[in-house]
Amino acid sequence: MKPLIVSPAPHAHSGDSVRKNMLLVIAALLPAYAVSLVAFGWGALITTLISVAACVCTEWVVAKYILKEKPTLGDCSAVLTGLLLAFNLPSNLPWWIVIIGAVVAIGVGKMTFGGLGQNPFNPALVGRVFLLISFPVQMTTWPQPQGFAGGYTDAVTGATPLSYLKNVLKGQGDMAASLPDLKDALLGMTGGSLGEVCALALIAGGIFLICMRVITWHIPVSILATVAVCAALTGWCGILPADMCTGQYVAYTLLTGGLMLGAFFMATDYVTSPMTGWGKIIFGIGIGLIVMVIRTWGAYPEGMSFAILIMNACVPLLNRIRPRRFGEKVRAAATDKK
Repeated sequence: MKPLIVSPAPHAHSGDSVRKNMLLVIAALLPAYAVSLVAFGWGALITTLISVAACVCTEWVVAKYILKEKPTLGDCSAVLTGLLLAFNLPSNLPWWIVIIGAVVAIGVGKMTFGGLGQNPFNPALVGRVFLLISFPVQMTTWPQPQGFAGGYTDAVTGATPLSYLKNVLKGQGDMAASLPDLKDALLGMTGGSLGEVCALALIAGGIFLICMRVITWHIPVSILATVAVCAALTGWCGILPADMCTGQYVAYTLLTGGLMLGAFFMATDYVTSPMTGWGKIIFGIGIGLIVMVIRTWGAYPEGMSFAILIMNACVPLLNRIRPRRFGEKVRAAATDKK
């Protein structure tokens, strides 16, 4: 007869691991990354390699020599952070600025709080916002799609679709002459950062993660639905110019900028997002509202990074929204009778 072994939970393993989930997210990003390589060529490749290498090296150095711990590079979280940081950068960004962003993302945004699982803010966005504030000119000099025929730092630059849209809303531009075709926004041939290309590829990657149960639908759907509703309300309130219909504005708002990348890959980070379903929905609605406030009335044409970081700070409060425990109402009633 085999002895009964008593051990703490979990008693059954689902097969999930940090490494497996990180690799699945990286795999989901590959279609969009392939489009960014086609659009921006060597710049996209060099920026990504520098970002990933700098993130991995920073984590190894901090863990080994500052925290005096065994580096845990095998979980691939540093690789994913480097890839996501690259997706938030223009492909012609000078290499030394990319390294600074990676050091801040890992060293400040992640390892300062103790490493994976303990950081309150998304590390890649911490690095991105730090660079945006510190190097605003370099971070807002957007390359235009040229493929591998273009250079790295000498790429042809121009405004992003969101910048054009901002000017159109202010009455400072002609919609037909400035805004790209919606098909280009959907398929990826627009200027911007690596993660602003091909909304279709990002949507496909997000659906893949939902089907693989790496993420749930709550955050992406609540973000996109909130942004769509707010954009529609903007059109119905008469803020749009006469030559732009509400449907066009909603489509441009959803398909351009970092909305798809943020909704599916940044806001859904396990550590920095709520645990419960209702908490995730409120989290997503908050992000969508902040994005639209910044895009409509703020100085920046894009607001996804700021919105996610602001809502990251609200996660401890949102985690208090939990379902009532089984039997709690009965126990409360019995206590009142006593």
